[in-house]
Amino acid sequence: MSKQGRQSETVTKSPSDVVRGLYEALSKGDIPGVLARLAPEVVVDEPGQLPYGGVHRGRDVFVRSVLGAMMGYAEVAVTGTEVFEGPAGVIGTLAGTLTAHSSGEKYSLTMVEVYQVEDGTVREIDVYVKNPHELAAFYARAEAGAR
Repeated sequence: MSKQGRQSETVTKSPSDVVRGLYEALSKGDIPGVLARLAPEVVVDEPGQLPYGGVHRGRDVFVRSVLGAMMGYAEVAVTGTEVFEGPAGVIGTLAGTLTAHSSGEKYSLTMVEVYQVEDGTVREIDVYVKNPHELAAFYARAEAGAR
């Protein structure tokens, strides 16, 4: 094996690289890629006003409760992400458009997320949205139209 090959095997990803990879997988709808970047015991804290709000523990619960609810009523198109690493963790911003399956209504979404990354996986995510009540109302309309 070449010296270069050995070096690439030992290079560890920075916490910001892990979050960038998570956003890339999410933007592609690559759920296995999302799971690969989450610790099995990941804790995700979503705003309580949302239909999938609250504290979710474990990556399977996150996929079922958060992503399942988000994608169950709307198509999610990620339009932009930014990642900043600092002493308090990794801060990510995600912009996107939600399109209700039932009505075609569109909702512009911007989230700020605070990540704690250890050993190459995301351990905690605190999620913040500017207008959680408006987002909850969008999901209520999308759900009502789906009935």
